[in-house]
Amino acid sequence: MVTVRIPPVLRPSVGGEKELSASGSSVGEVLRSVAESHPDTESQLFASDGGLNRYVNVYLNDEDVRVLEGLDTSVGEHDTLVILPAMAGGAP
Repeated sequence: MVTVRIPPVLRPSVGGEKELSASGSSVGEVLRSVAESHPDTESQLFASDGGLNRYVNVYLNDEDVRVLEGLDTSVGEHDTLVILPAMAGGAP
């Protein structure tokens, strides 16, 4: 099982949990597993085309999956995924 760290903004959608365990052999499979177990997260994680929502960053063991193989990036049972919402805006 892969450890998935949940950011505060998503915690209400997963029962307040800070971490979850999920199965899958790729980043996409693991995130789909989370979405199947916690349906409120699906629209927060995934865009309408099935890809990763552009405002969500996912890191596999501290490496941005977008510079790896995206949702097709392979994961192992001792890996950790960190979901981080993108930050934008602010005052000039």
